Amino acid sequence: MKLRPDWILPDLNEARKRSNSPVPRFDQFVIPEEAKWMGQNKTYYISTYGCQANERDSETLAGILDSLGFTKSESPEHVDVILINTCAIRQNATEKVLGEIGNFKRLYRENEDLVIGVCGCMSQEEGFVENLLSKYPQVRLIFGTHNIQDLPTMLYEVMHEHKRVVKIYSKEGEVYENLPVHRFGKTKAWVNIMYGCDKFCTYCIVPYTRGKQRSRQMHEILNEVQELKQQGYKEITLLGQNVNAYGKDIDPNLNFADLLEACAKTGIPRIRFTTSHPWDFSDDMIDVIARYDNVMPFVHLPLQSGDSEILRRMGRRYTRESYLELFYKIKDRIPNVSISTDIIVGFPNESDEQFENTISLVEECKFDNCYTFIFSARPGTPASIMDDPIDMDTKSKRLARLNKIWNQYALEKNRAYEGRVVTVLVDGFSKKDNHVYSGYTDTNKLVNFTGHNIEPGTFVQVRITKGKTFSLDGEAI
Repeated sequence: MKLRPDWILPDLNEARKRSNSPVPRFDQFVIPEEAKWMGQNKTYYISTYGCQANERDSETLAGILDSLGFTKSESPEHVDVILINTCAIRQNATEKVLGEIGNFKRLYRENEDLVIGVCGCMSQEEGFVENLLSKYPQVRLIFGTHNIQDLPTMLYEVMHEHKRVVKIYSKEGEVYENLPVHRFGKTKAWVNIMYGCDKFCTYCIVPYTRGKQRSRQMHEILNEVQELKQQGYKEITLLGQNVNAYGKDIDPNLNFADLLEACAKTGIPRIRFTTSHPWDFSDDMIDVIARYDNVMPFVHLPLQSGDSEILRRMGRRYTRESYLELFYKIKDRIPNVSISTDIIVGFPNESDEQFENTISLVEECKFDNCYTFIFSARPGTPASIMDDPIDMDTKSKRLARLNKIWNQYALEKNRAYEGRVVTVLVDGFSKKDNHVYSGYTDTNKLVNFTGHNIEPGTFVQVRITKGKTFSLDGEAI
């Protein structure tokens, strides 16, 4: 592979740097004259991997493409532009992305003008980009998380100047306002409140791929929430790698509880947020959630491990004891609250005893939902070079045991809903049965229910007839 002078490649050493420099802020989106309407009579397809932040980024990518005259397609067949928005959290995601790129090679052979682009967090990884450049010639555009706003220029260079464009910036990052957006939903919306992360948990690649923590100004967020409310949206989810740390980089007196309360006062029917870090979860936040009916009684509180020594090696900055103290405080002060969590099994050198500490905490907390994973080493993170004598078979058995335990508690929690009447925000028909509707309760429980002539985006009273491990069945009243 011959490197070209105009390529900008990722640099992990640059990505980990942090400074006290003010965050550059931009509030205008300008399309270069030559790029205007270059998408007329052309179509695009976006494939998205990973978290809600990636979903929201894809909405921005779609909005920019719309503004260039492209039309969105639900299939990659016969389109002019394919963008793959990637996630770098686990190795299996990398394998899925490369598999999809391989499948798109057929489309490229059929149409050599097809632009296949790869963006998102994986593009910020050195090894991944080297692999793309050397083995996947069908990928003609590669960019990262810091220059989505430059898509018109990059796309013009590929389509009209016939370049292979590679521009990945490894930096702290900026905040861009007023970028075009194509919302994928009509009832629920993602609202970014901040970008990046400065926690540097030892297993996590996000601080390297997303840059330093940088908050949006509160008035910009509230304007977006007001607009969504006026457009008829019923639910927003406030997004950040660690929403609890919101505002600390702008003003030491500004915090997430202030923003959450201000959003509640807009009167939009439902407000959620993700993700929160136990280290920054304040009493003020708990009070706001408990005080406002339109702030949903649901908290995603990542645990990662129930062992204090593993937590220390993860760089999580809390202990087993402090996590439990916060857990019970949330349970005691927020009526009817539902709590979910994340857990990593098989962190380097995790002993049987340390794993048992995780099991005992799960048995004590009885979470409503758990997202569980086997540790996946991300190149460049401190955990990736830690000694790890535990074999994969042991880790897999631990994961299976953990899943069996938390599934039992999830089923127990959901069966307690049987006979109750809950309020469901309707998404539409179930993905598995177009004769059954689906939606979510305030506590984020998925409900599949029968009814007649129910419109998406409406609130419906549903009597629960059956609780399952991952969902509830019911009938509309």
